[in-house]
Amino acid sequence: MGDLLSKKFRHSAPSSPNHSQPSVSMASPNNTVTISPKGQHTSTFIFLHGLGDTGHGWASTLGEIRPSHMKIVCPTAPTMPVTLNSGFMMPAWFDLKSLDPEGPEDEAGLKKSRDFVDRLISDEVACGIPPERILLGGFSQGGALALFTGVASKTKIGGIVALSCWLPMNKSAASWIKNVDVPVLQCHGDCDPVVPFKWGQMTSALMKKFFRSHEFKTFQGLGHSSSADELETIQKFVETILK
Repeated sequence: MGDLLSKKFRHSAPSSPNHSQPSVSMASPNNTVTISPKGQHTSTFIFLHGLGDTGHGWASTLGEIRPSHMKIVCPTAPTMPVTLNSGFMMPAWFDLKSLDPEGPEDEAGLKKSRDFVDRLISDEVACGIPPERILLGGFSQGGALALFTGVASKTKIGGIVALSCWLPMNKSAASWIKNVDVPVLQCHGDCDPVVPFKWGQMTSALMKKFFRSHEFKTFQGLGHSSSADELETIQKFVETILK
């Protein structure tokens, strides 16, 4: 059962749209994959992978759709036992305890990873990148963390990209959501067998109660993965935020 669930939740990003690969470097202190901008560095996109993946899983793909002034930062989650996968050790941002949206959550793990991502954001600001030119995104579990961090961060960032995910700690959302002006792009496949499409719909309905700029995009026939159409949607969102 553990192996089956881990394979269901594990995700590798789609191949890059063309054959030329950007230069990728690994920073050893926190196992973060970065892609330097092609030109002057004036924006940053921090992206969080899904359960069982690594920073390499998305870095090259995002590197192909970014503007020339953007740096890509893709950290790798620490390896930990995951309750939902019968304690199987794998890269995870926090423990997953249930498939029930009303079930128990790893609040301590969520907050620990949130603080880590907040430090990544602060590092970019310290390097001279304005907060409004920093975007945060993620897929599946990484998308859940991106939402949790971006809407409650001490830094008001430029935008959030949330793919095939859900909003953690949704029952207490009113008490911790504060960055209601941050634009959010939420994408979900309507054939997702892992994070059900209805979870995405429920998250979207909740987000729309708080946020002034929230877009929910449905991708027909898409399972728990990404696609060329979704990447194009992300690219347009990034261009709009950074215009």
